[in-house]
Amino acid sequence: MDERKIRVIVAKPGLDGHDRGAKVIARALRDAGMEVVYTGLRQTPEQIVETALQEDADAIGISILSGAHSFYFSKIIELLKDKGASDIIVFGGGVIPDKDIPGLLEVGAGAIFGPGTPTTTCVDWLEKAVAEKREKEK
Repeated sequence: MDERKIRVIVAKPGLDGHDRGAKVIARALRDAGMEVVYTGLRQTPEQIVETALQEDADAIGISILSGAHSFYFSKIIELLKDKGASDIIVFGGGVIPDKDIPGLLEVGAGAIFGPGTPTTTCVDWLEKAVAEKREKEK
């Protein structure tokens, strides 16, 4: 894999005030050797995308429990495209109904991890996704 550590933004969009899951995944990614920036609560899609651009992120992980997942994933992915940064991988988790996952993948999310997913599953997936992205960029 590329010499540079994987850089990930972990974000909590909207008014959802529960961030335990975001903190758990941020720590797991950090413990796996990635550079992680946790944006904190109540971020707008614009703030999340701007942070990803400023930090030269490989990926954005969205944690959402509020039910507004379709809006936030779509908006963030649209903003990345508008900024010429559609190569930034977007993935997420939280309380997202199974029936909504295909739509999120269709708009460009790389993966959705539900409650109870082992953190190692997320780490392994992200390492593989970033390796594939970097290989394409060569």
